[in-house]
Amino acid sequence: MKLAAIQQSCSDDKETSLAKSETLVRQAASDGAELVVLQELHATSYFCQTEDTSVFELAEPIPGPTSERLGDLARELNIVLVGSIFERRMNGVYHNTAVVFEKDGSIAGLYRKMHIPDDPGFYEKFYFTPGDAEFNNGSSGFSPIQTSVGKLGVLVCWDQWYPEAARLMALAGAEILIYPTAIGWDVTDSREEQARQLDAWITVQRGHAVANNLPVIAPNRVGSEPDPSGHSEGIRFWGNSFICGPQGEFLARADNTGDSVISATLDRTRTESVRRIWPYLRDRRIDAYRDLLKRVRD
Repeated sequence: MKLAAIQQSCSDDKETSLAKSETLVRQAASDGAELVVLQELHATSYFCQTEDTSVFELAEPIPGPTSERLGDLARELNIVLVGSIFERRMNGVYHNTAVVFEKDGSIAGLYRKMHIPDDPGFYEKFYFTPGDAEFNNGSSGFSPIQTSVGKLGVLVCWDQWYPEAARLMALAGAEILIYPTAIGWDVTDSREEQARQLDAWITVQRGHAVANNLPVIAPNRVGSEPDPSGHSEGIRFWGNSFICGPQGEFLARADNTGDSVISATLDRTRTESVRRIWPYLRDRRIDAYRDLLKRVRD
């Protein structure tokens, strides 16, 4: 199966950003991709650099204008498409939501970001309610979404630092781990610190691939975005989107310079063959892990 990840810079204007997303998705589909993954919050600039109640006007219901536009695109191109929407679930409840569209344009499933950061320049707790730990059917919030191209373990950005999320997706039968992302540098950081942060981001996700014998798709935004408040010098999103295989091997990788479509052909038998010689899931000591349910060990 051929799959693609989209890396793009974004605009304050939703129409401009979505038009660029659409152009890049069309490029990926024309190259034969059956699964295309867009980055986190690709319809707008990264508004979480400040806390501003007027930003909630950007949020949309699902279904809504953006989901309908992306669904129409998936149907036209006959692809499975993963998009990102600032979701208005009800008055006062908003989510950072990944939406998976089937080839017929229907919504195959939603994933509402579970881990929400709150750091200088990334004030997401102001905007986003965490996804529900359990849905009405009793399944975990970390549940893969069934599509015609397989079971997709969709997570979002800050989720990528947590091995528990990746493992729960793997245990539920995910065939691919997907991390739409918006991460970048404080432009005042030294080059050495920037290199350490980028290396950590790549390494931890490749580690999830290795530990769960699953391919990983990680599209990240790119470009510099100013701080609307003027209190900082803004964020330089570092791009470096990548696709890796179930042993962490790079299959495709972008740089940090601009918009990009990266693609790879996935051997869907690799996970099975790798798990036969690296049976991590077989050897888990589930009888000894109960302390993971504690915030800290006493």
